[in-house]
Amino acid sequence: MVSRRKMMQASVGTVTGMASGFGAGHASEPNSAKTAGFHMPLESDVHARTFMQWPASAAIYGSQDDLDSVREKIALIANSIARFEPVVLLARPETMADAATQLREGVEIWPMAVQDLWCRDSGPTFVTNAKGELAISDLGFNGWGNKQAHADDSRIAQSIAEKMGLKVFANGLAGEGGGIENDGAGTLLAHASCWVNPNRNAGTQAEVEQLLLDALGAEKMIWAPGVIGADITDFHIDALARFVKPGQVLIQLPEKIIDGDPWSAAAFKTYDILKKATDAQGNRLDIVVVPEPVNIRSRSKDFVNSYANYYVCNGAVICAEFGDDRADAEAASIIGQLYPGREVISINVDAIGEAGGGIHCSTQQQPMAKS
Repeated sequence: MVSRRKMMQASVGTVTGMASGFGAGHASEPNSAKTAGFHMPLESDVHARTFMQWPASAAIYGSQDDLDSVREKIALIANSIARFEPVVLLARPETMADAATQLREGVEIWPMAVQDLWCRDSGPTFVTNAKGELAISDLGFNGWGNKQAHADDSRIAQSIAEKMGLKVFANGLAGEGGGIENDGAGTLLAHASCWVNPNRNAGTQAEVEQLLLDALGAEKMIWAPGVIGADITDFHIDALARFVKPGQVLIQLPEKIIDGDPWSAAAFKTYDILKKATDAQGNRLDIVVVPEPVNIRSRSKDFVNSYANYYVCNGAVICAEFGDDRADAEAASIIGQLYPGREVISINVDAIGEAGGGIHCSTQQQPMAKS
């Protein structure tokens, strides 16, 4: 299977040009979510539903068999979440019948032109205000810096807004939801490698920071360097570190930095930064470390074995298990302690890990609008 960590060069085809400044490819007039009083809630706040995407292009994955394997895991994630809240699966009309055969009650299929599965990146990022109104902040998905064809996927957020009758905020930012972590109380966390990067945004770190704070209605940014060019995402933060709640971060770490491995070096650099950081309220962070699995099932060189890439839905946390019984059990235990009152559902999503992502990458929450 072709992996996102190999950057899917074979699937690029015709793409739009590299970003030459803010606002490349946006359909909306620039406007400010923050100025309008909107912000992105914490993921563990109550959801109305979850959005996901049914991948359609076998060329992206290498073969039809590989695509079918990934679809099987997308169905597993959707069915797992549907036990706890409604799920909307976005699918091309010609693939809807195939998807329906694999889905349980509680998963609704909406016809939409989609190419790939990564709804965290290309799907709608929902924001709310004090009146309980819902809107979408369009983060300007451009195929991870024009590394993959995205003519359809770049329009998903706009299409969802039109279908739901929601306002869209688009301030010219270019990037992906998996590249930003949000505590719901004014603090954001990201790797600079996937934002302060000319393949997305041509501005300075300070300029990009202001756009992110504006797009998600936040007050403070915590930056770590990340890794440029080693995978298609330029090291999304949601594969490494997650806000559990304001003031608390989970991070996955190996035992030590591995010689010649940029991922482990970058992970410990992020950890060191988090240990010194404060949030928007001026508080130091409680950092919870989950160990990295070692004896995993997959033999794929580019496999993403991230426990941190879990998804919090109403009443549950959906997380991955990788065949390392000891590490899998420890990760599930740690996550259960961090989210008391929620059932921890550990599932095998190896085909998605071999494609370069995980459960969080494939999901996008719609918060419950408060009246």
